[in-house]
Amino acid sequence: MPYSDMLAAIGGTPLVRLRVDSAPGVEVYAKLELANPFAMKDRVARHVITSALADGGLTPGAPIVESSSGTMALGIALVGTYLGHPVHIVTDPRIDPITLAKLRALDCEVHIVEAMTGQGWQSARLELLDRLMATLPGAFWPRQYSNPRNPESYASLATELVEDLGRVDVMVGAVGSGGSLCGSTRALRALQPSVRAVAVDCCGSVLFGQPDDPRRRQSGLGNSLLPPNLDHSVLDEIHWLNDREAFEGAARLAREQKIFGGNTSGSVYTVLKHVALHAEPGSRVVGIFPDRGDRYVETVHSPEYRESLVELPLSAEPAHVAYETPVSSWSWARLPAVTRKEPGDVLAAVR
Repeated sequence: MPYSDMLAAIGGTPLVRLRVDSAPGVEVYAKLELANPFAMKDRVARHVITSALADGGLTPGAPIVESSSGTMALGIALVGTYLGHPVHIVTDPRIDPITLAKLRALDCEVHIVEAMTGQGWQSARLELLDRLMATLPGAFWPRQYSNPRNPESYASLATELVEDLGRVDVMVGAVGSGGSLCGSTRALRALQPSVRAVAVDCCGSVLFGQPDDPRRRQSGLGNSLLPPNLDHSVLDEIHWLNDREAFEGAARLAREQKIFGGNTSGSVYTVLKHVALHAEPGSRVVGIFPDRGDRYVETVHSPEYRESLVELPLSAEPAHVAYETPVSSWSWARLPAVTRKEPGDVLAAVR
């Protein structure tokens, strides 16, 4: 269908039924957010920036500054520059060359921190962002980790699922800022209160009671800080995968479903298949697939690179553990009734 401009082309992403083993009558779908013009965070960028323009938080032509190493950076670049704003992206050396090339092609200024600080790369980026904001009067910071308009933007995703399926019983999604899975689940539950939410994280991320390991190689999920937009009370179950398991999941996703995704999509696919096997008969299970694989041709989709991770365990099934048990391979836990923690001093800067 024709679109009036690139911003109108955001959303309306394909919903594809997957061929996977499952419990009797279970339908399994992939919501291909990776089919947005750049990736999943295009939804967030459009909603946050246009809302800020409407309420005066962003003035026409003012700079926009954000911390991101992936899809949020691309979304801000697309929407911000299209609407005539200078865009500054603060990132770290883990940024892949394809994303970096896209950002520069879209006429962004990219600022790369040189070293980790007290809470890893994330805190280093936030500290640089704070210094940069001081030099750009009137600059707008979308604050993807704390801005409630991040999860709000996924109400449109929930609406699309209801229009396409009528009923969703289980949502499976990766967690980084907390926006996509929490926002879409919250919106779905307004219509279907019984929807279950299964979160996917990486080993070495602090989001769900694990110790931080800044050596983790996954991008697009996990965090060294606890973002305010992550609402544990919305989520029912958490799965952690290590780097090798996530990367192998992406390889299987391409081989088995012909979907060329990144490590986040690979992690979701691995968990989605497990959920499908154990779902209530006749239920509908949806996984959110955020990222394309073109950013990872030299890592996730390189057999040689994956072989370099051979020292990491590769589990065929998740181990059931108590919440906050340190894990190093695919494991899952039920979330306690109350799991929210107070953010640390560094995270206070993102409020």
